[in-house]
Amino acid sequence: MVAATFRLRNSLYYKKLSSQAKACAYLKAVFWHSLFSLRKFEKKISLKTDMCGDFMIKRKEIEELEKENLAPYAAKSKATRGFKYPQKEAEFRTVYQRDRDRIVHSAAFRRLEYKTQVFVNHEGDYYRTRLTHTIEVVQIARSIARPLRLNEDLTESIALSHDIGHTPFGHSGEEMLHELMKDFGGFEHNVQGLRVVDELEKRYPDFNGLNLSYETREGIIKHKTEYDTPMVNHSPEFPDKESPTLETQIVNIADEIAYNSHDLDDGLKSGLILSEQLNEIPIWKEIYDLFDKTLKTDDKEIVKKRTIRYLVGIQIKDVVENSAKRLKELKIASLVDVRKTAPIISFSKEMTGKHRVLKDYLYNNLYSHYRVIKMADKAKRFINDLFEVYIENPAQLPPDFFERIEKDGKERVVCDYIAGMTDRYAQDEYTRLFVPYAKM
Repeated sequence: MVAATFRLRNSLYYKKLSSQAKACAYLKAVFWHSLFSLRKFEKKISLKTDMCGDFMIKRKEIEELEKENLAPYAAKSKATRGFKYPQKEAEFRTVYQRDRDRIVHSAAFRRLEYKTQVFVNHEGDYYRTRLTHTIEVVQIARSIARPLRLNEDLTESIALSHDIGHTPFGHSGEEMLHELMKDFGGFEHNVQGLRVVDELEKRYPDFNGLNLSYETREGIIKHKTEYDTPMVNHSPEFPDKESPTLETQIVNIADEIAYNSHDLDDGLKSGLILSEQLNEIPIWKEIYDLFDKTLKTDDKEIVKKRTIRYLVGIQIKDVVENSAKRLKELKIASLVDVRKTAPIISFSKEMTGKHRVLKDYLYNNLYSHYRVIKMADKAKRFINDLFEVYIENPAQLPPDFFERIEKDGKERVVCDYIAGMTDRYAQDEYTRLFVPYAKM
């Protein structure tokens, strides 16, 4: 950094500037050096002799910087496959940055705050919701994308939207809706997520949806984990034989890292998991014993939290190192190569084994705990009863949903309405419909 700013101060450009412009140029150089070399900065951004306001970066310059600094197999915003509807390019934001912003400001994204991860929203304020889970996935995904020189903006937009089609009450809500919709096309939350951003969000006068880029939409429909399986042959627009971008693959594995780690945290906090039981898990015991000996504290809660933080960190490190190794071994040189190759972003063989033990433990001891099963079964009854009531008399639906029945069919519209509910709204709606003296 010192050498870089020395070069700036001794450049011919810098010596010609006023004192104010020199200060602006220096600050701008410090900022850009944190991302790219000063020489590239000097080449791309010409120093001007007037006010600080002239020192700004626009979309075209960001696109050029992506081209020069991202890996050759990264998705570049300038090379997007496009949108469903034509739109004018933004002055300052790339297509993926604009995708991110549109997702964050959508109603469906805000509703994630009150949708179940494992524990229903009213169980307590501490436990993760779909929104806090999503934020953690974004952080982990960007931490993987950056050292691999992939597109962080695209990674972020996919991570923000990966659960946007989820139902209330977590996977139990999804399972119930799928059962109810089995004769009408079924229900799968990736497909619903794409439906949300393509059809259900109402933001613009000329078209439905958010008009996101192909790559972000592909990331939604091809999101895949052990608990999220994309629908086969969903659409010729997203062919099954074509692998998604590496940015999509990163979000897939970041999702698993996030929910395994924070479900451990929530399970411990709830008392459904006991720390003594976790000694059965080699990766937990190894880390916990290390910090139990080295941290200068008698507070076991601090040791647990440090263990979970470290668990996240070593999984990120493993993914980065193993994926970099695979990219080299497979001689991946372009996004075309990525699309022709089976998924590349992955854990090492050793970490995959450790991860399997952790996932099995969570399934057997948390997700199958009798209290969680009771919550899930209760949630299914909520969903089933709401669905039956609306199907029997769809006039009870809000007008903007009721008017879509002719176009989309009664069952799909009811499904859309229920899938968009939060836990709290579904519970309140159930009360309004089934409790005789409840206020409407």
